[in-house]
Amino acid sequence: MAASSSRALRAFLRYKPNHSIIATQSYTSNAIACRHLHQGTVHPSAIVHPDAVIGEGVSIGPFCTVSRFARIGNECQLHVGSHIMGHTELGDNCVLLTGAVVGADTPGQTTIGNRNVIGHYAVVGVKCQDLKYKKGDECFLQIGNNNDIREHTSIHRSSNSTDMTVIGDNNLIMGSCHVAHDCKIGSHNIFANGTLLAGHVVVEDYVHTAGSVAVHQFCQLGSYSFIGGGSTISQDVPKYMMVSGARAELRGLNLEGLRRNSFSTMEVQKMRKAYCKIFMASDAINGSFDDRLSQVENMGELADSEFVLSMIKSIRASFDQGRRGICKVRSWFGA
Repeated sequence: MAASSSRALRAFLRYKPNHSIIATQSYTSNAIACRHLHQGTVHPSAIVHPDAVIGEGVSIGPFCTVSRFARIGNECQLHVGSHIMGHTELGDNCVLLTGAVVGADTPGQTTIGNRNVIGHYAVVGVKCQDLKYKKGDECFLQIGNNNDIREHTSIHRSSNSTDMTVIGDNNLIMGSCHVAHDCKIGSHNIFANGTLLAGHVVVEDYVHTAGSVAVHQFCQLGSYSFIGGGSTISQDVPKYMMVSGARAELRGLNLEGLRRNSFSTMEVQKMRKAYCKIFMASDAINGSFDDRLSQVENMGELADSEFVLSMIKSIRASFDQGRRGICKVRSWFGA
């Protein structure tokens, strides 16, 4: 056992990332074919199935495995002990860091776009944890481009063949986050460490969560919203708003997020005025909640703002059938 470990260590230390491609002993017959197809590197201790489709300039490090149905794009890097399993497609210039696992040997497919980084010991595209999942059902995950998925994050496939877990482009998903089955994540979002999304959660664009946030299943987080650290989200967060708390409450507009994303001072002032007239007791218009939304919608100075109208549309949509309503406001009427 000690001799075997020693040989493995020596093999690892001898690894040169620029030497010609070499297949494992199990798939020696594939070595010549790979050498003719492209210039790349495969460490002798890696196991690459001969039927896998490997792009040009791919580097596969020590103790990696690549499944029969894998498709790896050009210039990808698989670091030590990373694994591509099942029907998995990796775009160009992707990086799997040490211990990352992508895909699963179960029916379905994991599709990942270009220039994504999968962090150390992250698990992406594995079977969901939904107890309603039927063994043998095809399940899917689709990830866009330019995402940074950090260490120990888990992202699951859908729970059935009629749905799909989707993540867009340019997202930063920090360490130890979880994206459950059937979630729909947009683009340019930042999830801080320990953000947990239950099944069927929808996150629009430019959403920022602080650390240790938990989001209940079927909730929706609107674009440009901010979720304070340690919050538990059990209802929708409308666009442009900030929430926090053990049972999260609306705390106003996400002013810092709007500023950072180049919203004009005039537009922010209009949104603040609309927010106050809808939610704040001292400034609110008389009538029911729906009346207040309608009056703001038709108020001359606010009705010409696309962002005010978008905010109201987001609020209204949260009360549609099957939705969860919006987080309560501290100064909500009757509170």
